[in-house]
Amino acid sequence: MPPGSLLKGNLRLVPVLHGRMEFAVEVRRAWAEYRPQAVAVELPRSLTRAVGQAVARLPHLSVVLAERQSRVRYLLIEPTDPLSEALRLAREEDRPSFLVDAEVEDYPDLAEAWPDPYALARLGLDSFSRPFLERPPAPTAQDELREATMAQRLQELTGRFERVLFVCGLGHAGRILARLDSPQALPLSRVKAPACRPANLDPESIKECTTELPRLMRAYEDWRREGGAAPDRLLVQEDILQAAAQDLNRETGQEIQPWQFKILRQFRRNWALLGRRLTPDFFQLVISARGLAGDEFAHHVWQRAVEYPWRDLEPGWETVRLRAEDLGRNRKTVRFFKPLRRTRPRLVPLPSRPQRVEDYPGQWAEAWRAGGGICSFPPEDLVIEGFGRDLARKALKRLAEANRRVEPFTCSLLDGVDFRETLRRICEERLYVFEERPIRGKVGAVVVVFDPDQGEAEKFPWKLTWLGEHQDESDMALYATRPGQDLIGPGISRCLYGGLVMTYPPLRMYDVWQDAYFDLARTKAERLLLAGADYSRERVVAYLAKSPPSPRVRSIVERMGRQVAFVPLGLFAPAYLNKLRVFHVLAGHETRARAADYIQGPGGFRVKRQG
Repeated sequence: MPPGSLLKGNLRLVPVLHGRMEFAVEVRRAWAEYRPQAVAVELPRSLTRAVGQAVARLPHLSVVLAERQSRVRYLLIEPTDPLSEALRLAREEDRPSFLVDAEVEDYPDLAEAWPDPYALARLGLDSFSRPFLERPPAPTAQDELREATMAQRLQELTGRFERVLFVCGLGHAGRILARLDSPQALPLSRVKAPACRPANLDPESIKECTTELPRLMRAYEDWRREGGAAPDRLLVQEDILQAAAQDLNRETGQEIQPWQFKILRQFRRNWALLGRRLTPDFFQLVISARGLAGDEFAHHVWQRAVEYPWRDLEPGWETVRLRAEDLGRNRKTVRFFKPLRRTRPRLVPLPSRPQRVEDYPGQWAEAWRAGGGICSFPPEDLVIEGFGRDLARKALKRLAEANRRVEPFTCSLLDGVDFRETLRRICEERLYVFEERPIRGKVGAVVVVFDPDQGEAEKFPWKLTWLGEHQDESDMALYATRPGQDLIGPGISRCLYGGLVMTYPPLRMYDVWQDAYFDLARTKAERLLLAGADYSRERVVAYLAKSPPSPRVRSIVERMGRQVAFVPLGLFAPAYLNKLRVFHVLAGHETRARAADYIQGPGGFRVKRQG
């Protein structure tokens, strides 16, 4: 049975906040517990026919137009509105429904502060609403007229039916219950009922005018049809973010990492708490997404959030295009500045490269199979060699920072004042100085692990040892995607690095993947690191990966007389690494003459195949 504060004789009260999904869920629960014979809602009687027609179309959205003295007011009928849900249940269960509110003119849109509806699922309807039932806010003159009218009509209904379910606003509920303790007379009113009619809501207005997110309304409708756990708005927001991240990755190749999502969740939570809310609103969700990954990600979040599948229009009804201001709601504007994918720095005619396509299906595959060997694309060799030199410098710099000695100032400034450590320990009121201790040795090998490839399904099955062609190139061992599967031209295959090792000078490396000396390695990344330590002529081996090598492998490298300088993969921009991972394999040296026609720059892009 419902709590005593929500039950008055044979009247079951459901106090709600209009338009909020959590209260629509409570209306369904109250219906299942109480099984009413009649339903009453806080709407004027003049809207009975128009609202009934609009409710019958749910989950398609409609708007009811009430016109009085050349002024039009709008009532949006949404599936997550608790009043609409009560009328919809009565229609589905073939129970009579009544609109019991009074007709009033120019009722003000009061900006009242209410608790976040998200707390309802944790507190329950009785605990959530009891403070407002016991100490309701002060009424206006129009409130007194409306509440007296609703109380008198409810007394009529409770005399006719054994169980009546009444859904009304939380601000009115306490005062209406108090009036039901004594007989009520119907107040006199001279207000003429407005002319009402239902209309279609323009599909474009769905993106701006709905009380709840269209994606949340969709989740509510799915729950209403399939059952299970009621929708959680935070989980729905999480689904929006994950879907938007997949869209961004599919469009740009940018991948949002789990730790980035963690930062986003913490930021939007803190922002919501600053506004005394438990959950962020739509504006905060979009702006948080933009702060995390830019305008493109924020735009995908917005697109996913406003998806609503039920957009059919009722034949014979007019279609109304509404803005948030028409419904008395505040609107915050967000402009998305997506990067223009252009190739010209100025508006002058420049020659463009035509898109290369096959003359007939399978032409490029034939050229690949006819090749007498494989070779690399020289511009990409220069890029990866330059990256290796840059990585070697970063590795030595990190070793130097780790080898730096900091101590309190006594009698010598050594190599200078360490301001960072002095400020960090400012409470000690001491000055700290540092001493630079030189690093012995240079970097003799560079190991890069983009993906350790440790899952059950092998993503990078191609293992190769590639010798330098001249003194300016290093030897390289790598694992990558198979060549010949992604062809972008005749004898030109696009591949993706999983990991690689580079050593200098060239022409010294035996096949790393067949060398039994490295069978101590348990993973591909460990084999590359051991190979780098073995072939390095210098003491330091630079190791770029998401995580440092295991203590076991590090100890083996140290016994070989080498030192691992670990560099986190996160020091480099993901977009830069994604471009760097792409390389092309050519079917023979003769293919190099035409490869530039199909590959645009180092780390080129894939030309789509037609036909």
